[in-house]
Amino acid sequence: MAGTHSGCGKTTVTLGLLAALTRRGNPVQPFKCGPDFIDPTLHQLVTGRHSCNLDPWITGPEYVRQLFQRHCRPGELGLIEGVMGMFDGGNSSAAALARLLAVPVVLVLDAKAAAESAAAVLKGFEVFSPDIAPAAVILNRVGSERHRRRLCRAIEQHCRSEIIGTLPRDLEFSIPERHLGLRMGSESPLSAAALDKLAAAIEQHVGLDRLLALAGNMESDLKDGDASKPVGGGASIPVRLGVAKDAAFCFYYQDNFALLEAAGAELVFFSPLADHALPPGLDGLYLGGGYPELHARQLAANREMCSSIRAFAEGGGVIYGECGGFMYLCRGIEDFDGVLHPLAGIFPVRAAMGRRLAALGYREAVTTRDGLFGPAGTRLRGHEFHYSRTEAMPEHLEQLYHSTNLDGGAGASGWRRHNTVAGYLHLHFASNPEAAAAFVKNCRDHKP
Repeated sequence: MAGTHSGCGKTTVTLGLLAALTRRGNPVQPFKCGPDFIDPTLHQLVTGRHSCNLDPWITGPEYVRQLFQRHCRPGELGLIEGVMGMFDGGNSSAAALARLLAVPVVLVLDAKAAAESAAAVLKGFEVFSPDIAPAAVILNRVGSERHRRRLCRAIEQHCRSEIIGTLPRDLEFSIPERHLGLRMGSESPLSAAALDKLAAAIEQHVGLDRLLALAGNMESDLKDGDASKPVGGGASIPVRLGVAKDAAFCFYYQDNFALLEAAGAELVFFSPLADHALPPGLDGLYLGGGYPELHARQLAANREMCSSIRAFAEGGGVIYGECGGFMYLCRGIEDFDGVLHPLAGIFPVRAAMGRRLAALGYREAVTTRDGLFGPAGTRLRGHEFHYSRTEAMPEHLEQLYHSTNLDGGAGASGWRRHNTVAGYLHLHFASNPEAAAAFVKNCRDHKP
């Protein structure tokens, strides 16, 4: 499911298709093009199934191909939500992903305030890269029956793409948003009634049977063991890895969990918001990203948890924090109103929220010394997306990794104090599974 541009209704249409197909009893496995954490949670809310991120730049094309084949069972429809416009993002665009996986593209075209010109837009998408032209189009935000007829007449006259749906402008369906994007699926931003209404609209205005007919049969060439082969080897005695997971810490890749488990980790989830101490017997901690800035007051009020995590670090325990997890490990978070909320204080700097985006984009990290992810020179990939900035780190703190963007410019760094490593990057361990194995080994070797 690709779009002409961001904001064309791609996520709404995708959720509607997932809801309608699920209610029909058609098994459907959702996927998301790119590194986004939020849309997959909405897919899961609708289908009850984990949605997988497919990102050729971060994890490599072969991993993406295997992941797609692994999660699409025989007789199921794999439905991939694209990112931005169809061709935006180069080798990680929706078009590039469709080409890699040899799957047809359905284009969502926002027809609001356009008539015959919509055909010109669609024609451009057809000829821009003919080998991956849209097979079909869904016209979104159609104003009236007369508007629909004009759109269809122009497209049928000038374009090859099949029109399989025309959605009216008055659907009155929206997903609540905030500074990092849409609301998470775990927050139940969509009521069952809203999803039922959207699914009914899709049933009425989209040819679901035509959509299913467009989907080709996928020939899997996965070998036995490809789906779950551990990298770095598991351990007979699991390493108990505490994972912060609640409304404040909710940005995780399921693939990262799977790779850590394959390397011998037993994941033990806890809540820095609700729990007052770490679970007993932990060998390491993993604090992912999320929205600590929205819960800073409650996180700061939980002094027992802040002290428990600080004591774990000072005792030599291994902690890895990324983005929101990094902010929690700092001296405190200065919220949008300039109020400082003291937190774990492992890194002696504050993280201050800003109204403007501080960083966004792909990053490649390279370790500058031996450490949590393996020897110096270890490379990992991920992305950076945040509105906060930290003060400059004191010179005596070690930089464990530095990162660059696609143009070679400087990205975020990772810092180490005691055995705590943290930074703004969201790392994907599938970019280097040996790093996940090294993480688990370090937890075992430095048990507090």
